[in-house]
Amino acid sequence: MQQLLFPGNIQFWYETLRSMSHIAYGGADFGEVVSTAERITEGDYDSWYTEWLATADRVDAEARKALDAGHRISARDGFLRASNYYRSAEFFLHGNPCDARHDHAYDRSVACFRAAAQLFTPRIEPVAIPYEGTTLPGYLYRAGAPGEPRPTLIMHSGFDGTAEELHFSGALAAVERGYTVLTFDGPGMPGPRHHQGLVFRPDWENVITPVIDFAEGLPEVDNSRIALFGSSMGGLLAPRAAAFEHRLAAVIAVDGVFDLGEVSVRHIPGGREEAERLLRADSAPELDAALEELMERDPISRWAMNHGMYVMGVDTPRAFNAAYLDYTLRDGTAELIQCPTLVCDAAEDEFFRGQPEELYARLTCPKELMVFTAEEGAGAHCHPGAMRLVLARVHDWLDGVLARPAA
Repeated sequence: MQQLLFPGNIQFWYETLRSMSHIAYGGADFGEVVSTAERITEGDYDSWYTEWLATADRVDAEARKALDAGHRISARDGFLRASNYYRSAEFFLHGNPCDARHDHAYDRSVACFRAAAQLFTPRIEPVAIPYEGTTLPGYLYRAGAPGEPRPTLIMHSGFDGTAEELHFSGALAAVERGYTVLTFDGPGMPGPRHHQGLVFRPDWENVITPVIDFAEGLPEVDNSRIALFGSSMGGLLAPRAAAFEHRLAAVIAVDGVFDLGEVSVRHIPGGREEAERLLRADSAPELDAALEELMERDPISRWAMNHGMYVMGVDTPRAFNAAYLDYTLRDGTAELIQCPTLVCDAAEDEFFRGQPEELYARLTCPKELMVFTAEEGAGAHCHPGAMRLVLARVHDWLDGVLARPAA
């Protein structure tokens, strides 16, 4: 899709398009997004924060005023948009973990979403999922009467999305189709990273197993029909979990990711083996300098490495790229998946082009590759701007899989 805003910074444009995509399920209004973007200085992270925060504060205040006056629907809609705008405000700030601004904006995003959640019928219930001596934050969506077991979709995001954002990118769409939905943030994702210091881990099955344990204790969950949906980096994490957690009836990767190590090594001259050696070395000053130079000239790399150090809990760009090497399905893991698997692909993916096909080719389970194109307005990574189209196809696939009798 043509860059309509921020012509010199693809990362700023992608994040703006991401907010526009949430219009489909009530997470934004077009005029609010465009007027905010027009006030932002391209490439300036402080300007991005200031302007998105101003829009979020204004919409939040209007929602609270509506609630005080008894206008519950207007308040709910306003809180949803404010939540999404606060999420956007803090997006680029993670290069400085001590910056209190991103904690402030994140907490406001959660507070606004929870205010909206109380105004749905049935209400969306915040949950705390037991996990290794602590809990993971999430939300339970009921599609019918309390206690009525239904096919269930467990959802998590990836490198940078929130449990709250999943409302706009699949959760509400699933509820409309009669699913119980359980969304959550795992280690490395915003809730656990902000408030518990939990960073990403590659053995994602050890995250999903306690989530399924929790789900199976809910009366609204049909334990024989539980599917897992992973978005972005979750397109690797969810298949990884499904390889070892065989209670899952289906897994969806939007979009499929096969090997994050491919991202780490693609800017390093020489072969894969030498690149991995340098990334893991005690000292590699030339590579350190090259990564710093890459961050200076490439806005995607600048953001990814700043954010990546934060969510992986490491201190240097090289350490972040080394951590990525551990996130792979290349080691035979993909072949262990048994349940039906949907791999989505974006024809013009800015981040993981070609990886969905690699994942799909390795699968030995029942599988489908679903390609979305630029002509459909869905060619970008995770398909921002085409949520209704994408989620219709994804959930229609899931309807078909979960309707089949158990083998």
